[in-house]
Amino acid sequence: MPFKHVYANTKPNSAGRKYFAVLLDPDNLTEASCLNLIALSETHPVDFFFVGGSLVTSQNQAAIIHLLKAHSTIPVILFPSNSQHIDAQADGILLLSLISGRNSDFLIGQHVVSAPMLKASRLEVYPTGYMLVDTGRQTTASYMSGTMPIPYDKPAIAACTAMAGELLGLQYIYMDGGSGAKKPIAPEMIAAVREAVDLPLVVGGGINNTEKAAIALEAGADVIVIGNHIEKNPGFLAEVSSLVSSYNVTLDIRR
Repeated sequence: MPFKHVYANTKPNSAGRKYFAVLLDPDNLTEASCLNLIALSETHPVDFFFVGGSLVTSQNQAAIIHLLKAHSTIPVILFPSNSQHIDAQADGILLLSLISGRNSDFLIGQHVVSAPMLKASRLEVYPTGYMLVDTGRQTTASYMSGTMPIPYDKPAIAACTAMAGELLGLQYIYMDGGSGAKKPIAPEMIAAVREAVDLPLVVGGGINNTEKAAIALEAGADVIVIGNHIEKNPGFLAEVSSLVSSYNVTLDIRR
């Protein structure tokens, strides 16, 4: 199922289908741990594997994507921090424009460098407004991008930022608290963005139990992304999968 189906099936400001994405950081995975997650996903449905991170320091990404494609039918979507992390083995790429910051390199600069490669590839490209939100600590993403995140308690700023991204023609909004966030993005902020834009809304960062995941879904997230906590506790994948499945069953939506 291509990621673009999120766009087709999302019903803004109403109860639409929910999706579950697992974010895999190549720096934190071995072949064994990756295969374990793949095995878990066969029993406990996952909609997407996002692969990447704010600072990929190893040469492990290509091997991880190869394993995913060889042993799973779940779509593999790149979550790149820069143009060097493009891999044609994947199914698609979140072309992230960091609209919460003012660093031109992450607004358009890296995109210019990667455009010829992406144009020549078979990757599905998903233009995404990426919004970093303050969740209690400086994250790798904010440090590496040299940008300040949106203040935790300023939902109006987040809503206007997302609205600007929509008016610029971006097709997805991704609100991220960053890896290892102390707390998840406030539901009031998620709800404000959901109300402001008619785009699929992806939310990640700081979701380390099912209660927090449920709160994000209820607030308006169309896709919830879990990464850091699944690396520490692979069994959490099953818990979130069950939550998303039960949510969709309640809505009479089949996965």
